[in-house]
Amino acid sequence: MSIRFDGKVAIVTGAGGGLGRSHALELARRGAKVVVNDLGGSRDGTGAHSEAAKAVVEEIKALGGEAIANGSSVTDDAGVANMVKQTMDAFGRIDILVNNAGILRDKSFSKMEIGDFQLVVDVHLMGTVKPTKAVWQIMKDQGYGRIMVTTSSTGLYGNFGQTNYGAAKLGVYGFVNTLKIEGQKDNIRANILAPVAYTRMTSDLMPPEAEKMLAPEAVTPAVIYLVSEDAPTGVCICAGAGVFASARIEESEGVFLGAGVTAEMVAENIGKITDFSNATPFFMGGEQTGKFFKLATGGK
Repeated sequence: MSIRFDGKVAIVTGAGGGLGRSHALELARRGAKVVVNDLGGSRDGTGAHSEAAKAVVEEIKALGGEAIANGSSVTDDAGVANMVKQTMDAFGRIDILVNNAGILRDKSFSKMEIGDFQLVVDVHLMGTVKPTKAVWQIMKDQGYGRIMVTTSSTGLYGNFGQTNYGAAKLGVYGFVNTLKIEGQKDNIRANILAPVAYTRMTSDLMPPEAEKMLAPEAVTPAVIYLVSEDAPTGVCICAGAGVFASARIEESEGVFLGAGVTAEMVAENIGKITDFSNATPFFMGGEQTGKFFKLATGGK
């Protein structure tokens, strides 16, 4: 099986370096026309210049591919609208959106300013929502779309000094949980990447020897699959150093404590309540309601 993107158009945000650059280059190698979006700011979101995006475009052209640069901020409504218009004017369609742009402003929660919390949430969460919203109707009208969002182990499991980043990164996971449902009838599939890579964003969080092992190029194969024609939907793949795994939200089997339940009864049964030996993926709607009804009626 060979995964190709001939005739497809992809937007990759935050593609001026690191993971985004790797994703954009590989999409181009496999035939996609690529919009390389990058604000060109520093790791903490300050400053802006277009040279990084333009450099990646030149790399793609040197490979014989087609690409254009865009310097819009993913948090700016007018800028996102301009990015989508620029893409449609140049290529006439949008098949793939890779939401990759991000910044870091790490501090312990006691020392973090609300402004730093808000900005990181704006870039990672709303900076995923806004481009996705801007391409959604285009993909619906086409009857085809592939959307990828970037979460993090911090969002899934936590990490000291990253309450802002973790909140935003779990937010994009929740975003996809509903996108996958709403997009099904229009052949729009949405998936999640949890990468581990040595980039400008993480260079001071990892030892130098990690650079070669944790190259962005070792993550990109997961992205290529998650935005391919035969991609699943609603799947989270963790990728780094050539290792690939999947993460999901699970729920324990549960225990029925009756209508007269008290806090003390919860305390007495906490071992059973938190027993994940028979855990199952969490499902919304009828399936989840059915589970609770079954427990409450003794399995009938």
